[in-house]
Amino acid sequence: NLPKFYIDFDNSTSRDAAKDIKKEIIRLKNIGIKGLVLDLRNNGGGSLKTVVEMAGLFIQEGPIVQVRSMNKESQILRDKDRSIIWEGPLVILVNEFSASASEILAAAMQDYKRAIIIGSKQTYGKGTVQNVFDLNRMVRSNTNGDLGALKFTTQKYYRINGGSTQLEGVKSDIVVPDKYTYVDFGEKNQENPLEWDKIDPVSYEPWKTFFDYNKTIQASKNRMNSSEFISLIDENAKWIKSIRDRDIYTLNYSKFKKDLLLNEEKAKKYKKLSDYSSDLTFKSLPYEIDLIAKDSSLGEKRKRWHKNLSKDIYVNESLNVLNDLRLSYVER
Repeated sequence: NLPKFYIDFDNSTSRDAAKDIKKEIIRLKNIGIKGLVLDLRNNGGGSLKTVVEMAGLFIQEGPIVQVRSMNKESQILRDKDRSIIWEGPLVILVNEFSASASEILAAAMQDYKRAIIIGSKQTYGKGTVQNVFDLNRMVRSNTNGDLGALKFTTQKYYRINGGSTQLEGVKSDIVVPDKYTYVDFGEKNQENPLEWDKIDPVSYEPWKTFFDYNKTIQASKNRMNSSEFISLIDENAKWIKSIRDRDIYTLNYSKFKKDLLLNEEKAKKYKKLSDYSSDLTFKSLPYEIDLIAKDSSLGEKRKRWHKNLSKDIYVNESLNVLNDLRLSYVER
């Protein structure tokens, strides 16, 4: 899981998200991985420079995103490095809280047909850039204390296909419901959001691959439609939506108690969702096993993480999709 696209702007030689992901992919390739899942769930964004470099790990070269300021032509940010770190099957996991830089990466990989996007119906939908201006800098002397700051929007992001990620976010190729599926989240639910629009697309070449994306996506959708567990997740999401939207409550004690008991019964029913566990097993990379031998607390952290992964139906389906992609390559 990548929590954000981090970077230290004051030190160009320090770690950043793109460098760290590159290093981990190389380590994974050295032990012979067959597919890669990049988890961008709950990733609120970060450095634009870093996301462009990270996208370049998966394509040879080309445009990644367009950035446009008011009354100015769009600027095209490109990957100029012809080297590719990972050429194999790629899945990107997203949810309603994947925003900004996360959406740029997911959108670029989707436009290039380089990855399959799995997760919520759409991502957060934040396709704008904000700057903060310190009001204290406007006056030479101030006896009134801190004047605060202004935060204003200066730029807008656009996909290489021309569409904005503003409001609409990135639509998943494979939608897997979660408890927030029917709850209104995202930029479009904020006050006075900028509208969605589009500009001219840029020239780019889709990824030349022998993987059958359409067949793989359909196979996953078929699994979703036939899964009782997925149906229960969707049912739970609708129930959560109904509770959040409720704004009228009875003052009749008998009716109130009846509603309370009904909700308790439903809560027990949906508790089954926390009991989910797959038969997947996970293990740390060789370099980390050496670290764990010296640090028992790290070992405990990894045990908890591996257990959580085995209980994550979204990770499970991502691995199913990777396997289907590999099989589609063999069949072709």
